[in-house]
Amino acid sequence: MKCPFCNIGDTSVIDSRISEEGNRVRRRRSCFNCDKRFTTYETIGLRLPQVIKQGGTRSEFSRDKLLIGFMRALHKRPVPTENVDEAIDRIVQTLLNLGEREVPSRMVGEMVMQELYKLDKVAYIRFASVYRSFQDIDDFHDAIKEVQSPRSKK
Repeated sequence: MKCPFCNIGDTSVIDSRISEEGNRVRRRRSCFNCDKRFTTYETIGLRLPQVIKQGGTRSEFSRDKLLIGFMRALHKRPVPTENVDEAIDRIVQTLLNLGEREVPSRMVGEMVMQELYKLDKVAYIRFASVYRSFQDIDDFHDAIKEVQSPRSKK
């Protein structure tokens, strides 16, 4: 594994940990050249479904895009990165369990909203405002009422 700091290919594994779900290995590595440390993740290389966008175009599912969406919604919110990773893992696992070759982007968006609802209500409102294209203050008011209602989402 190449060091991301000095680009030398001489690194060693210091520590390995398996995730609770048992589907990912986290490895702490150290570079022999610059002595800096970094983390790598090893996952099973399963093929995720393609995402069908609203306009009908198709794209490969991207865990990185999912993470960016979560991070934008959670900007300056007190949610641990580990919780975000677990939420993304749940979405990926759900998509794998579907066994479909293609899924609509709307389905992925709804999964993200469910996970954000559990993680942080403010982030949920932020994401919903973009995802559902809020047009005025009434849209925000309705979403806030939804969050404040006693019934909980999935």
